[in-house]
Amino acid sequence: MLKDITLGQYFPGDTIVHRLDPRTKLILTILYIVLLFIAKSFVSYGIVLLFLVICILLSRIRLKAILSGLKPLVILIIITGLLNLFYTRGEHLLLRVWRISVYWEGVRTAITMALRIMLLVTGTLMLTYTTSPLQLTDGMEKLLNPLKIIHVPVHELSMMMSIALRFIPTLIEETGKIMNAQKARGAEFDTGNLIQKAKAMLPLLVPLFISAFRRADELATAMESRCYHGGEGRTKMKVLKMARRDWVALGIGAVLLAVMILLRRLGL
Repeated sequence: MLKDITLGQYFPGDTIVHRLDPRTKLILTILYIVLLFIAKSFVSYGIVLLFLVICILLSRIRLKAILSGLKPLVILIIITGLLNLFYTRGEHLLLRVWRISVYWEGVRTAITMALRIMLLVTGTLMLTYTTSPLQLTDGMEKLLNPLKIIHVPVHELSMMMSIALRFIPTLIEETGKIMNAQKARGAEFDTGNLIQKAKAMLPLLVPLFISAFRRADELATAMESRCYHGGEGRTKMKVLKMARRDWVALGIGAVLLAVMILLRRLGL
């Protein structure tokens, strides 16, 4: 299961999606999330799904990596779907068994909520799959630059978010090593019911926290030894510049937003 968590991983490539400015990808990701919450019908969700599929094809990210990112969320998606299925009331009754009633509105809500979660996770994963942590840091810092007027530590916030994303795969790998070490000593993590499996995971927390604090201390020492003192006066080896493809991508995003707002007003 740990190997299926791909959040924070970066897959290097030379596709048009990889070459987009990180600011463009951040803005498009925000627009994509807005589109998902604007979507009201299956037609709207179909448009969002088509946009996502085109982005995946252009980025040449393997389908296996996409599905691996969704695998840890299967239980959450199922629970969300069932709750919406049985607790959503409506006018069109489909099935009644004892006190359990299933309405068409509940089926519709369950499908749309499950689809929304899958599309949301996949779309946000595409950002980290095609953008390196360093590019993400630079992009967030550039976008948040206006907040410096009110003395918001933009560079430090961007750096913290980037380091957090970068540490996710590292901590997952460290957890796998700790699990293998404890399995070699007779620990069992795959047997028993859900509660027993959760209890078996508790001994992992102490060594994992110690490892995380040790890595954080090493990172702080490395930054201090390189005279890191924040973003004041720092220069960049690669200066971000918006190209024609970035403006075209932003234009497509604006058109999609206008279409989705129109469809919502038409009730489609």
